[in-house]
Amino acid sequence: MDEKVIRVLEIIENNARIPLSTLAKMVNLSEADVTEIIKDLEKRNIIASYVSVINWSKLTEQEMVTALIDVKVTPKRGVGFDDVAERIYRFPQVKSVYLMSGAFDLSVEVEGKTMLEVASFVSDKLATIDSVISTSTHFILKKFKHDGVILGENEKDRRMIIQP
Repeated sequence: MDEKVIRVLEIIENNARIPLSTLAKMVNLSEADVTEIIKDLEKRNIIASYVSVINWSKLTEQEMVTALIDVKVTPKRGVGFDDVAERIYRFPQVKSVYLMSGAFDLSVEVEGKTMLEVASFVSDKLATIDSVISTSTHFILKKFKHDGVILGENEKDRRMIIQP
């Protein structure tokens, strides 16, 4: 892939809202050329989505519970892990699914309004899938960095200083 195309991808990965004129100057191309590059990358699903990183912990009334669930599965003949991964990622609670190396086969990121809601999803939906052998659920207590963005960087440490 062309070096300028790679540079366009690197820039918009950091800031998808960068003005087209600024992006064109940064890669030394015309706006029309950059527009065509982006359209082609979107068409080929190289640019799969444009997302915002929201620090939901700042809005306590909207805060969600997030869990990372390690899943051990029995792969199916002819389709491997793809079939069970597809069954899992179709649930609306599931935000991400990854094939992993190590003790577990899949890592699943799930969101819910409460810990009970996530636990119910695991016991009622995820664990009941035929190929699922076992799960291990880890609730996220605090996010420090998400998708390359540091969250809460300017917050002061509010712990009391204790001296002997």
